[in-house]
Amino acid sequence: MRSVVYPGSFDPITNGHSDLIDRASRLFDRVVVAVARDSAKHPTFSAEERVALACTVCERMNNVEVVPFSGLLVDFARSARVHVIMRGLRAVSDFEYEFQLAGMNRRMAPEIETLFLTPAEQYAYISSSLVKQIARLGGDVSGFVDASVHAALRQRFG
Repeated sequence: MRSVVYPGSFDPITNGHSDLIDRASRLFDRVVVAVARDSAKHPTFSAEERVALACTVCERMNNVEVVPFSGLLVDFARSARVHVIMRGLRAVSDFEYEFQLAGMNRRMAPEIETLFLTPAEQYAYISSSLVKQIARLGGDVSGFVDASVHAALRQRFG
């Protein structure tokens, strides 16, 4: 079985994330969406809330599972029996950091490959940070996130 792990903070999960998950679900037999518990980003939503939102967004994708994880991603990937890590690249600015991360992961776990996917053009500019900023200021984010995420953002920010 070909499996891939797609890690992230998903705070919150956006249409860009779900586009990559959907495309990965057509390339792999099993997609593990790994929601990072120990995010250094000071998340708006708890790990449990982020997992629940991702589960709702991914519920129509039969070969996708959403789980929280802590610690090193390569350790999680090994325990989940996954040999490919998928990362999204929105812009050239993402590449340098992701390239370094992939190199470190390869050094720690040479048996695990990193796969980079670019988002569909209409999602290339979407980021969780921008979505939260717009929502916090009362803007409409319905075009950037699933309806369940939009509702959660409205509830969080009023």
